[in-house]
Amino acid sequence: MSRRITRTLVAASVVVGLGCASACAGGDDKDKKAGRTSATGQSADGPKGGDGAGAAEDKDKGRAKAPGKDSSVAPDADEPLTRAQLKKAALTTGDVKGYKVEGAGSADLQGASSPAVPAKCQPVADMFLFTTDPVSRTSLSRGVTAKDETDASVTTLALLSYGSGEAGDVLAGLRKATGECTAYQYVGYKYSGVKELADPKLGDESVAFRLVASIEGAEVPAAYTVVRDGSTLVAFSSMNMLDADEVEVPAELVEAQLAKLKKATA
Repeated sequence: MSRRITRTLVAASVVVGLGCASACAGGDDKDKKAGRTSATGQSADGPKGGDGAGAAEDKDKGRAKAPGKDSSVAPDADEPLTRAQLKKAALTTGDVKGYKVEGAGSADLQGASSPAVPAKCQPVADMFLFTTDPVSRTSLSRGVTAKDETDASVTTLALLSYGSGEAGDVLAGLRKATGECTAYQYVGYKYSGVKELADPKLGDESVAFRLVASIEGAEVPAAYTVVRDGSTLVAFSSMNMLDADEVEVPAELVEAQLAKLKKATA
């Protein structure tokens, strides 16, 4: 099987998995779905169309035009970034040589959280959908692929904006979970081989881990890197069905995204 075909299969599996998990997650948990709608200004199923998950742009525009605030002034480190600021900060094609960046499609569907079994794996399970507890105030995701068609990796990045202290709480919970969780079930799918990786020591703090997702009969190895920069999380997942032992989030993408986020919010 060629690497080009495999990358297409990975992408298709991810889309199916994310779409089904998003639709199923929170289906029996109305309180969490309502909580996400209240916190982000969108339904738990995410926007229909557009270029990423996150709060309604009207809400962000209202925040930018609030009396006494100048939207051109750099935000306070603990103040949630608006969707407009996240769009400005997100990587685009041309920012990193050799990579193409697009809207993440079905990966934009941030579903409400649904219980993971065992419960200690909840933060890891939620991160598969870039969903967290506490939920992000607004967010945006992008799909990234190498222009070299022999590279079978499919990468998704997400920028998640939080209120004061919330991003740190998310990282703390994720760090604890990756140290205790080895396998779990989540909305009908099985995940195994959860393994905490060495701290990449990026941003204000960071976490990295791996797992294997069983999606529609396919075993999809995935690597994650999640970095906190102030009240914003930069989260990357990279999946590869050909090089399971070597699957990793490209360091150049993470570094470029952190640099662009810093520049955009300076």
